[in-house]
Amino acid sequence: MRHFPLHRSAIAVASTLLLAACAIPARLNHPNLRDDVPLAGLQAPARDGWPDTDWWRAYGDPQLDQLIAIAMKQSPDLEQAQSRVVNAEQSVRLAAAQAGLNVNGNAQFERQRMSKNGILSLLPPNIPIDPWYNQTDLGLQAKYTFDWWGKKRSSIEAALDQAHAAEAQRSAAALTIQNAVADTYFGWQGDQARLVLSTRLVTAQEKFVRIAELRVAQGVDLADTAQQAKAQLAAAREMRVALQGSAAIRKVALASLLGIAPADLPALQPRPLPEVDSGIPANARLDLIARRPDIAASRWQVEAALKQVDVARAQFFPDIGISAMAGLSSIDMGKLLEAGSRTFALTPALHLPIFEGGQLKANYGVSKAQLAAAVAEYNSTVVSAARDVATQALTAQQIAARRKEQSAQIIANERLLATAQARAHQGVRDAREGLAAAAQLIQQQDDAASLQAQAVSTDLALIKALGGGYHTTGEIGSASPTSPSLSNPSGDDADERH
Repeated sequence: MRHFPLHRSAIAVASTLLLAACAIPARLNHPNLRDDVPLAGLQAPARDGWPDTDWWRAYGDPQLDQLIAIAMKQSPDLEQAQSRVVNAEQSVRLAAAQAGLNVNGNAQFERQRMSKNGILSLLPPNIPIDPWYNQTDLGLQAKYTFDWWGKKRSSIEAALDQAHAAEAQRSAAALTIQNAVADTYFGWQGDQARLVLSTRLVTAQEKFVRIAELRVAQGVDLADTAQQAKAQLAAAREMRVALQGSAAIRKVALASLLGIAPADLPALQPRPLPEVDSGIPANARLDLIARRPDIAASRWQVEAALKQVDVARAQFFPDIGISAMAGLSSIDMGKLLEAGSRTFALTPALHLPIFEGGQLKANYGVSKAQLAAAVAEYNSTVVSAARDVATQALTAQQIAARRKEQSAQIIANERLLATAQARAHQGVRDAREGLAAAAQLIQQQDDAASLQAQAVSTDLALIKALGGGYHTTGEIGSASPTSPSLSNPSGDDADERH
């Protein structure tokens, strides 16, 4: 065998490393992500502070508190989100375990017969040889790969970022469930308030029908008057049936959100809808980034994708590892523990990708594309958050203005009803005028109750748009000067160093 001088071997290894390094992509810069929400110019009233973590308690409704407590324990959607968190945490453990020292123990006993027509046939025929023999091995094997290029570290950091993203997604799922429970519950309360008014309207219309039928029977009015009164009564009854059906559907939806059967739903008692005073915090443009769990989840996804780019880039570098073995081996089990049975091995290893058919570049390109998608998703989430906040804030303003005008209409109708009842009491007019004024007032009150229900629903939507009390525990993506980053997530080979 021909032996090469040591310096020639070193030159060959160095040349190979240089050849492989010419195709290694350059480090990427960190993406320029938005650090504020585009809310500039939004004319909306201000509110003091942000929603609390248990924001629903501000409504002071024990029934709502109980429903949300049940939902947080039994909702299938929340269980699914929690399972993603657990899966992400296990991925972190797996990545950390793969980066450490790998030690395995083995023990084996083998009974084997050698062929007499094989190597034994080379021995002199006068030497007695038993073709059967035993082999006993007992030992430990250790293997460690040096993480000089940060591949394993980046894998662990990517898994950690994914775990943070899963936790933020779980918070977003919890907020969605809480908000849906509150909205459905207050929708049911709104139906109950309107049912009371619809029953009063049906009663007034029934009286109107009786009077109309008497006047027709006496020949005072035409038959069309009674038919018109009956049509108005049928419309009032139809509204009551619709509200009863809506209330029943909301209870079924509420049970579904809680993950229970409708029969297991706690008994609900009608309560007045709360008064709301919507607005957005003065610092919403800057602080909303840290207040929305969906934005936080998207940001963590960007950081995880960035670390995956580092992993893909590190694949271009050689893997250097070392393995060691120590144990005992003997064909005579009785001599296994003797000093002469000791066996040792130390094996340095170098794995250098040279000709891989473009697989490394393709894998790196995929990781960059995934990073570009994560950045686009983050920016889209920020813009969507701004749209949610602006839409709900302006809707709340519009409803507040409509409620103000509705209150003026109710006051005017109350005065009309009072004067009509006074004239009927004095005998100037019959009861029809008072009943018509009462029916008109009830309809105005129903419109007001519907607007109040819309105001509460909009307030809930605004609380969700503001993050529902969520707040990130620390700064996301605080890259150190030496951390790999991205400037052109969808770049091409122009950013590679040759």
